[in-house]
Amino acid sequence: MSSEFLATKSVALLQQQKGLKNNLRELMQDDERNARMYREYGGVCMDFSRQLLDKEGLDALVELAKERNVEEKIKAMFRGEKINTTEGRSVLHVALRMPKGQTLIVDGKNVVEEVHAVLDKIKTFSEKIRNGTLKGATGETLTNLICIGIGGSYLGSEFVVESLNTEKYAKTKAEGRTIRFLANVDPIDVARCTEGLNPSKTLIVIISKTFTTAETMLNAKTLKEWLKQGLPNDPNATSHHMCAVSTNLELTAKFGIPEDRVFGFWDWVGGRFSVTSAVGVLPLAIHYGYDVVESLLKGCHEMDNHYLNSPIELNLPMLMGLISVFNSSILGLECVAVLPYCQAMHRFAAHIQQLTMESNGKGVDMKGERLAGAAGEIYFGEPGTNGQHSFYQLVHQGRIIPAEFIGFQKSQNPINLKGEEVSNHDELMSNFFAQPDALAFGKTEEELTKENVPQHLIPHKTFTGNRPSTMLLLPECTAYYLGMLLSLYENRVATEGFIWGINSFDQWGVELGKVLAKDIRKILATARKGAEQLQTRCSCCGLGVLSIDSSGIYFRILENLGKYLDIDKEEGPTHRTYAVLLSAY
Repeated sequence: MSSEFLATKSVALLQQQKGLKNNLRELMQDDERNARMYREYGGVCMDFSRQLLDKEGLDALVELAKERNVEEKIKAMFRGEKINTTEGRSVLHVALRMPKGQTLIVDGKNVVEEVHAVLDKIKTFSEKIRNGTLKGATGETLTNLICIGIGGSYLGSEFVVESLNTEKYAKTKAEGRTIRFLANVDPIDVARCTEGLNPSKTLIVIISKTFTTAETMLNAKTLKEWLKQGLPNDPNATSHHMCAVSTNLELTAKFGIPEDRVFGFWDWVGGRFSVTSAVGVLPLAIHYGYDVVESLLKGCHEMDNHYLNSPIELNLPMLMGLISVFNSSILGLECVAVLPYCQAMHRFAAHIQQLTMESNGKGVDMKGERLAGAAGEIYFGEPGTNGQHSFYQLVHQGRIIPAEFIGFQKSQNPINLKGEEVSNHDELMSNFFAQPDALAFGKTEEELTKENVPQHLIPHKTFTGNRPSTMLLLPECTAYYLGMLLSLYENRVATEGFIWGINSFDQWGVELGKVLAKDIRKILATARKGAEQLQTRCSCCGLGVLSIDSSGIYFRILENLGKYLDIDKEEGPTHRTYAVLLSAY
């Protein structure tokens, strides 16, 4: 957290909350407090009464948002001001879902108009793919879709696709269609992605803003070759079976993709915030139909408006952000468990991991000064009730980990078995409602004694309780409410960054490893080619000459690299020199 954050009066009050060692058994007896910690907007219910806060603590959180000028920072973001200062960019994921006809001028352009020009293009293209007007090279209807992208170019889209697979309306719209995502450069992922697919019925979407992302482009080239092998009689297979989401028209054209099959987006859309740009809209529109996309966008826009216009004490994204800051920066709780009680949302935690950890895992503030304390939290999760039989043991009796429970009033696939006391969904939701109370209240030694638990087992069966959680309850897992949930988490992340005083919209931390990999890539390429001699400097290790010749291979880098190249066999080179592993590597 920044030094300015630590200097606020409200932080001192919040530190007192930590000193109070609030007991949830006692706090939950206060009906007035509980009522203030229950908020609802547009069908989304948020119960944070099981957080370690009393009424004064909640007041201090609201005051903290005011002291950190969060409301004005939100307005600046919505106005398109360049709040991403390290890259000189606006942050306008909210503009992606603004309705047609709205005006937002940034750098002399109405960005809403530009957004809808792309949306209209996607709508036309997706409908032609779905109704068979646009066919593959052999005249087959394109019913298979492969989306190539990595990080923000696929995580959010995959989450939404998976969440709608069993939703009644979306499932009907996707009947007869297949969608898969290819992200990892590991060739195993290629095999899994293409298994059983007919190239003549497959459309491939390459998602890369610059069209230079190393993993994405290698996978794109690999699938381009897959198309050629599957369609050997068509020299124009690429133009029939590939499209792109990118801003680099020169490189997409060079790759063989016509301009009318390239869908753009803008530098003010960060990858992890890009689900509602062409990155997510194009795959979703092709697979489920454009009307499903419209529902998603409407849900996002509804929550965006709530975030912009509602007062702090009623504002769901702001309250979630404030609670996260309190838990991590005041209480020192470094992890968060994201627990959707809905199997359809099994990829939600993966998306939220990137959204939160890439946004707020920063070490300096907006001025470039080192933070006085850590920002960001470690996110992980699994759908309930599966997680209960996996890591909940630690959550209940090990480390204190704030939890976020997400549930739905209606199931996508209701089942009522004859003779069973409750439906399958009721069984699921019984656990959804029970777990937060179990974490909050625990089980005391006295209670166990009254239950005649053997004395030697009492320490093992005691639950300390006092473990914080928030519950989110939504009507049903549809495109509209998924949109509301996406916006809720996106804007919650922005709130955290505004309070901590960091830039939540850059990601310099992902760059260094990529740069260092280039050096290793050159070494591997040369070694594989069997070149007689190469002299280069491995910048990652700061080491000197690498020599490869007929008498042996000399790597002044890591021993593991030599093992990877299989040069440690008896019949291998007799002369090897490995430098000591430098701590800097």
